[in-house]
Amino acid sequence: MNDQAIGIFDSGVGGTSIWNEIARVMPNENTIYLADSKYAPYGKRSKDEIIALSIKNTKKLLELNCKIIVVACNTATTNAIKVLREQFDIPFIGIEPAIKPAALNTKTQKVGVLATKGTLSSELFAKTSDQYANNIEVIEVIGTGLVELIEEGKIQTPEMGMLLDSYIQPLIKKGIDHLVLGCSHYPYLIPVLRKMLPTHIDIIDSGEAVARQTKVVLSKNNLLNPSNQEGIHTFFTNGSLPVLQEILKKNDLTSVSKAVNF
Repeated sequence: MNDQAIGIFDSGVGGTSIWNEIARVMPNENTIYLADSKYAPYGKRSKDEIIALSIKNTKKLLELNCKIIVVACNTATTNAIKVLREQFDIPFIGIEPAIKPAALNTKTQKVGVLATKGTLSSELFAKTSDQYANNIEVIEVIGTGLVELIEEGKIQTPEMGMLLDSYIQPLIKKGIDHLVLGCSHYPYLIPVLRKMLPTHIDIIDSGEAVARQTKVVLSKNNLLNPSNQEGIHTFFTNGSLPVLQEILKKNDLTSVSKAVNF
């Protein structure tokens, strides 16, 4: 099983930010990525819908013989990962907003979280916030419309700039010193955010931590690929193939991308 792929899914192209960290931390591992863009964003869907979509994606990755599945979507993790672990006999890695490092390092005791409605309203997010940010003011902002623009390839556009600015300025005025990105799509907005945010505000996302945890779980289960060859990466999307390819073109890796219905 060791040469089988790491399976990764997200509600679109955003989870490629997680994939990128996985490929960097474990360059010899093969990966298969599902961009479920047809149903993006998950954040505006009901919990039952999110669970059903997560099960659908898991079954597809199991058909493709993946050895572990990374749920590279905050909303899917916070709403569905418990069900996935109960239903499928395979290791799962989840992703959720990195509240803990923000809470531990804040000096102003004020932390901003930019995420989807589905993530912010989830039981797991509430539990994590209660556990790590009891004495911290966590200011939550729902990033309505951001995922849709990213899925349309409109990251560096005036439309994106205006929308993002409307979410960020109130956080700056409230005195945050950390901004937690609670959606795997949002790291692609970091270049835009850097221009908006004062230099003392740190941006935190979960990509590197997820990659490290994936490696730990693979090692514990004796599933690390012993090959010294560069991994082969396959990407599937049920949405716009050009948008996915545009996101991926910066990565000079052995990969193939396809438009398929799943």
